[in-house]
Amino acid sequence: MTPEQAAATARPGLAGLVGAFAESPRTLRRARLLGLSGWAYHVSARAGALGDVKPETAAAAIGFIAPEAVTDGWEAAAKTTEPHEVATWHLHELCRWGVEELGEFARLGRLLTLSRRVVDAADAAGLPLFAAWRAMPVPDTSPGAQTAVALHLLHEHRLSVQGVAVRASGLTPLQAIIAGPEGETGAVAFGWQPPYPAAGPIVRRLMWAESVADALAGQAYAELDLAERIELIGLLESSQQALAR
Repeated sequence: MTPEQAAATARPGLAGLVGAFAESPRTLRRARLLGLSGWAYHVSARAGALGDVKPETAAAAIGFIAPEAVTDGWEAAAKTTEPHEVATWHLHELCRWGVEELGEFARLGRLLTLSRRVVDAADAAGLPLFAAWRAMPVPDTSPGAQTAVALHLLHEHRLSVQGVAVRASGLTPLQAIIAGPEGETGAVAFGWQPPYPAAGPIVRRLMWAESVADALAGQAYAELDLAERIELIGLLESSQQALAR
């Protein structure tokens, strides 16, 4: 398993673990306690790590959500709560979730060690949102919390390099969504309005972008040797299975 293959194989597992946190009832309850819609919470929690920036800056850093949709969510959140405060609360909730949901995982210590090494090895140049999240102080030092944050950072790193690779391929974020597995459904979910481009002519470009993203993300996985990369992938799969039980 090469570093690029490790990055590609880790991607669905990371998305599943981070998605389990994002969709948990207590995480969604936090949005209501802050007086925010789900969309305003999502946007401000994701990009709030950047601090007090313009919505255009937040949209550029997120990349794949329509700029108008980011602006709507960002400005709605800012009426009641500073976006950075939302991101800070989001981080607290992530730590809580990690303690409750990952704390009993049998090989938690090893998952934390390997994932943290990859996070620390990642080059943040050109990846402002990943850099901002990695710089945020983690409020809980327990293994479950630290592991949840490390997995979140690995996922954020992949999303960030995906954006770089898509732009390098000549695709726009909307074209990349349309050419992907969710197509127009994904475009609607990310706030893009029709008319949409045809998918057929751009699928090959997206495949190239995916391979570039694997290579970029794989640079961090090169921190691990072959056995450790295989071990990390297995731990990601096992921890996801444990959550599903």
